[in-house]
Amino acid sequence: MREKNKYINRELSWLQFNARVLQEAADETVPLIERLRFLGIFSNNLDEFFKVRYATVKRIEQAGKGGKKALGGVTASDLLKEITHIVIDQQSTSLEILDEIRGELEKHKICIIKEDEVTEKQAQFVQDYFLQKVSPALVTIILNDLEELPRLKDSAAYLAVRMILDEDGKKEKKYILIEIPRGIERFVEIPSEDGKKYIIILDDLIRYNLKSLFSIFNYESISAHMIKITRDAELDMAGDLTKSYIDKLLSSIKDRIEGEPVRFVYDKTIGKDTLDFLLSKMGIDDSDSLIPGGRYHNRRDYMKFPSLGASDLLYKKYAALPIKGLTLQGSLLGKIAEKDYLQYTPYHTFSYTVKFLREAALDPKVKAINITIYRLAEISHIASSLINAVKNGKKVTVSIELRARFDEANNIRYAEQMQREGVKLIFGVPGLKVHCKACVIERLEGRKKMLYGFVSTGNFNESTAKIYTDYTLFTANQSILKDINKVFNFFEINYKVNKYKHLIVSPHYSRTTFERLIDNEINNARLGKPSGMKIKLNSLSDYKMIDKLYEASRAGVKIKLIVRGICCLIPGVEGMSENIEAISIIDKYLEHPRLYIFENGGEPKTYISSADWMTRNLDNRVEISCPIYQKDIQQELLDTFNICWSDNVKARDFSAIEENAYKKDNQPKVRSQFATYDYYLEKLASKE
Repeated sequence: MREKNKYINRELSWLQFNARVLQEAADETVPLIERLRFLGIFSNNLDEFFKVRYATVKRIEQAGKGGKKALGGVTASDLLKEITHIVIDQQSTSLEILDEIRGELEKHKICIIKEDEVTEKQAQFVQDYFLQKVSPALVTIILNDLEELPRLKDSAAYLAVRMILDEDGKKEKKYILIEIPRGIERFVEIPSEDGKKYIIILDDLIRYNLKSLFSIFNYESISAHMIKITRDAELDMAGDLTKSYIDKLLSSIKDRIEGEPVRFVYDKTIGKDTLDFLLSKMGIDDSDSLIPGGRYHNRRDYMKFPSLGASDLLYKKYAALPIKGLTLQGSLLGKIAEKDYLQYTPYHTFSYTVKFLREAALDPKVKAINITIYRLAEISHIASSLINAVKNGKKVTVSIELRARFDEANNIRYAEQMQREGVKLIFGVPGLKVHCKACVIERLEGRKKMLYGFVSTGNFNESTAKIYTDYTLFTANQSILKDINKVFNFFEINYKVNKYKHLIVSPHYSRTTFERLIDNEINNARLGKPSGMKIKLNSLSDYKMIDKLYEASRAGVKIKLIVRGICCLIPGVEGMSENIEAISIIDKYLEHPRLYIFENGGEPKTYISSADWMTRNLDNRVEISCPIYQKDIQQELLDTFNICWSDNVKARDFSAIEENAYKKDNQPKVRSQFATYDYYLEKLASKE
């Protein structure tokens, strides 16, 4: 079978994922302001896609390679064209959705006005706001006399101004760029009138004040249209051997700002002469992705659209729950010594993770803390707790991944702070990203050293823990924790490949171990024993693992896949994947955990993991998949998987035609994220 018929291309599958995000913005059952925020997420996702994935495909094309094998049967040049075509359609749809939402907001007396809709009463406020807050922050560049256009910032929005001057009866065009300031809120709330709330977008506030801004010019007409450029954001770490790792990374981040353009988005109503002038100055041609868009770019800012006190236009807030049997009062370590506990954020409060580290920082019996960090919150209680531990005489070792994409600068800031305070830092492993999420502490109990720790599917980040669903296992299982310590040993002694009795660890063992687990299901199916797999992932794109799942399907193994994002596997194809079903859930929270359940002849093997089945996670990163041995937690993970699988409100079926159709069945309506919260509420109420 040809590759083209076996797999869905990774980039096209990603665009289908982002289309599901756009579906949430279009969904009339989603609260209005939340719909606007989904539009922001859609736009932000697209920005990152062009910076990384589109840029990578473009590099393949520029290198003169076809790329068919790596790209699932399509050439790089054809793929670039198809991406641009799909994105133009999606952008057009997003603009229609935006117009619809704005109309609905007006029914709720929330008006987003343009510059020509500012009333006489509002004019003074808009002018004063511009003069006091906006004008001093503007960077305004007259382009006509410049031999070369200044380097436009990646993903910054600009107003391209065309001015027609009348100089002694002679018409002259001037082209000007105004950079939209990032340090000022994009949505400016104007004092209410007639019981209505008014918002003017910063771009339009600037348009309203163009006359004031260019008062020194005697112009006949003036117009302003928005443009935005996206640059290649891949980091290049080669170069000067005398530079420190942090210096190299900082230099590479700076170079990212200067990366080659990969996408140019412009207001489709811009004048042809203005557009041609800009493209010529920037050296952009048809080989780049030119996207005609709407009046506003950087719609990712809608992620921060103000609430305006309109709680009825937002998702209802649910209080994060306690873990049954585990209180934040008293000692966590004492409770964890007795049994394992599972934290499932945001249904459970993330405070348990912070409390664990704070207790370790204060406990005189705790001698050492080892932890991996991939992404931290902007204000991180995790980092504060680790610094506190050092001040109390603990030995603290942090493996921090400085190359966490688009969080590099934040991680460097914390790395430098922790290093100043005496935390021992390990900057990953040469050639590998450290993506696993784990912590082990050593506690002296009498003369015996006891280990306590946690392992997670997601980052130790207070901010994202409110919107990302993730599992964290708190455990005092000495065997598991000794294995985790071996991973920390590998960070320091990279040439030594450890053997693990319990964990599945990338890059050395994940692929072969998962293949062996699948082979076991294949053998059990052929022998008539119970077999099957329940797998939850962010992405499934590794062709070898997909082929293994196809092999299992042909052997009669029933496979249920919940994949939030990229899924290159095609389910339900006779003779290839008829025993595989696959769904994706996009809803209020971002589905982030990785969960693997293998039937294993009636004695299920269950793992939580930091690893997706992508080539990078299996072969080029340090990842941990942790076995779950405690029966009640095994059942809890199975229950939460089954709740997701029963979703028939926000689940979409994967299929060969990639239509993002909502899952339909004749069962009672189940919205899995709300049902999961109810599941944990009932758990708290039960006497068991």
